[in-house]
Amino acid sequence: MNDRMTTPWGELALTRFPEDPRDRLRAWDASDAYLLRHLAAQDVPLDGTVVILGDRWGALATALAGHAPAQVTDSFLTQEATRANLARAGVQPGQVQLRTTQDPPPERIDVLLVRVPKSLALLEDQLLRLAPALHADSVVVGTGMVKEIHTSTLRLFERIVGPTRTSLAEQKARLIFATPDPSLSRPANPWPYRYALPDGIGPASGHTVVNHAGVFCADRLDIGTRFFLGHLPPSRGARRVVDLGCGNGVVGTAVALADPQAEVLFVDESFQAVASAEATYRANGVPGHAEFRVGDGLAGVAPGSADVVLNNPPFHSHQATTDATAWRMFSGARRVLRPGGELWVVGNRHLGYHVKLRRLFGNSEVVAADRKFVVLKAVKRR
Repeated sequence: MNDRMTTPWGELALTRFPEDPRDRLRAWDASDAYLLRHLAAQDVPLDGTVVILGDRWGALATALAGHAPAQVTDSFLTQEATRANLARAGVQPGQVQLRTTQDPPPERIDVLLVRVPKSLALLEDQLLRLAPALHADSVVVGTGMVKEIHTSTLRLFERIVGPTRTSLAEQKARLIFATPDPSLSRPANPWPYRYALPDGIGPASGHTVVNHAGVFCADRLDIGTRFFLGHLPPSRGARRVVDLGCGNGVVGTAVALADPQAEVLFVDESFQAVASAEATYRANGVPGHAEFRVGDGLAGVAPGSADVVLNNPPFHSHQATTDATAWRMFSGARRVLRPGGELWVVGNRHLGYHVKLRRLFGNSEVVAADRKFVVLKAVKRR
């Protein structure tokens, strides 16, 4: 959806990425607009080093592009949306620094703007990484919808940055104001987090998982993945397997442990997830060959290059429930599979993925099911 956002710095045409004319979701919300109004109304000095953390689709970076900010994000899709929105606004390449949550933080931050993420762990990790660059005169302002800001959110700002207060709500959005305290004794960063997998889940039993902050189910094995691990395709010798939406990489690592001859491609749009997948793979000393790729699903992967695609698709995009991501993942899998190649999917039974697979592949087979989850297989016909 192409939507126009009115800001103190002009009106902007903003879109999400990938652009879809049928998508009715906006690339900005009331919390973005509230933050920008506050910056202008309070005449916050923006001539120093401005860092924007958690910008969803580049609305903040595009509006503030004239101040040469640095955007820090965990999302490849956010970076692509930001590039497109900046270009649409006529901003020269390089005017906004695009950094990832895995990149070294700036040495000095004069203004830190935080779009509160869904993951409290990611907020904790990033505040701990960025806080040493703050100084007593730094301005720190967070923003989010009221439903996204909790007491635990405010405690994190208080514990890592300094004294914290909130604004009144406007259009169901709220601001967070934190005053940096240089004398504050900050806790050690607990991320990445490591744990051992339980027994009884196939080749990955007892092996190590490494999770960077923000990755789904960071401190334990989620029940959907556990079910999937018990029903993976049997080992068939050398082949190319894709762990699509790899998260912490436990599924692809399990394949590599079962079949050291397999080539495994780990793909996710989250920089934190791909870093986790690589750390998980390395931690278990798997002797096979692996590739780790941050990107928009399977875009850029050669057609007909994969034998098997394994997928546990998300059904949320930030706070919105949608099946668009799953549909794009299934379509991408069909493109990259060789004739006779297989897509294996795990999901909640009620999501009805078998309907989509039959539309795309012309077939869908139930491999395993319990009361909550189902593992489906679709074969690319020759």
